[in-house]
Amino acid sequence: MRKVTTVVVGAGHCGLAMSACLAGHGIDHVVLERGEVANSWRTERWDSLRLLTPNWQSRLPGYGYAGPEPDGFRTMPETFDFIASYARAIAAPVQPWTRVEAIHPADTGYLVRTERGDWQARSVVLASGACNVASVPALAGSIPASVAQLTPMQYRNPDQLAPGGVLVVGASASGVQLARELRRSGRDVILAVGEHVRVPRRYRGRDIQWWLDRTGVLDQRWDETDDVERIRRLPSFQLVGSDDGGTLDLNALQADGVEIVGRVARASGAALQLSGSLRNQCALADLKLNRLLDHVDQWIATQDPASTAEPPWRPAPTRVPARPRLCLDLGRSGIATVLWACGYRPDHGWLQVPVIDRKGRLVHDGGVVAAPGLYAMGLPFLRRRKSTLIDGADDDARDLSEHLRAWLDGRLPAAA
Repeated sequence: MRKVTTVVVGAGHCGLAMSACLAGHGIDHVVLERGEVANSWRTERWDSLRLLTPNWQSRLPGYGYAGPEPDGFRTMPETFDFIASYARAIAAPVQPWTRVEAIHPADTGYLVRTERGDWQARSVVLASGACNVASVPALAGSIPASVAQLTPMQYRNPDQLAPGGVLVVGASASGVQLARELRRSGRDVILAVGEHVRVPRRYRGRDIQWWLDRTGVLDQRWDETDDVERIRRLPSFQLVGSDDGGTLDLNALQADGVEIVGRVARASGAALQLSGSLRNQCALADLKLNRLLDHVDQWIATQDPASTAEPPWRPAPTRVPARPRLCLDLGRSGIATVLWACGYRPDHGWLQVPVIDRKGRLVHDGGVVAAPGLYAMGLPFLRRRKSTLIDGADDDARDLSEHLRAWLDGRLPAAA
């Protein structure tokens, strides 16, 4: 059995950011990765996907974008090359192809069992990410086998699908991007819409992420909010990373010929019942959009009154069909595939420590897990709104590595 002070599980951007910070504190550690560095980016993304954040926003401890296109958007090969280059730059002690099978409490900390032997560590950082498992509703089991079903983690491109129409379920970032790609491949596409967050790609001459960064929205801390669990459950922005900097929302999709309907409420064989809440969901998304842009306008007026930013404007309200469908027969509508773009969840099934609540969520306070010496990285709004972004790993890793250092030294501060 090998011994080390800290085991980091996962060699994506979060695990590597933590590795850099642990090295800065002189803490010996190892990073265990089930595949190659940036394995999820390499193996669980569709071909055309680009990052939703501009290149300049990929900031990791001591590392960032240095190319000629700071406002561009990385492709997936460029993304995992960026992360792999970071691993080399910081000489991260990565053990690739080492899948963690179980983590157990031990007298001296934790026993980490892997397919390539065991590790004993005083502390463990869970950096395996928030998108390990695609969420699929239980009603999917009622859909007949004649209709193919898959998730964005399984989808690669339109050519892999059987001929016929596609029902995309979910209208956050993944859902709207895939609906557009499939529609532009010549297929009939229906998009089932539930709660979503609408934003323009650019506003007043800047990328929306620039404004969120500059105005401090992305730096809002988990301990500054009244209901952090609600915010953690919010869907991702409807955004796409593209060379033209265009906005992708329900209006743009409808202009391309995508039909929008309410969320899928029930399934009985090929017959689906759709919610009648489509108009309300779109109105709420429009309301939140305008509140966000009001915040940007107010910040400019008070913090940068001499700004040369373009004048304020507002996107057109979401267009909703006069009579959206309330029922959908997959066979009669020519739907051959259902693509469940309903979000993701982490997988901590191998964590044999009593820190999972009755809903299957990891119990933590800003990434400090409810067990001595156990930490988490990369979960939604872990410590800041930007925690799930590449950019968010920097500050979170700095905070949590300092807490870990203090815990190892016996100072045991409160979670902060």
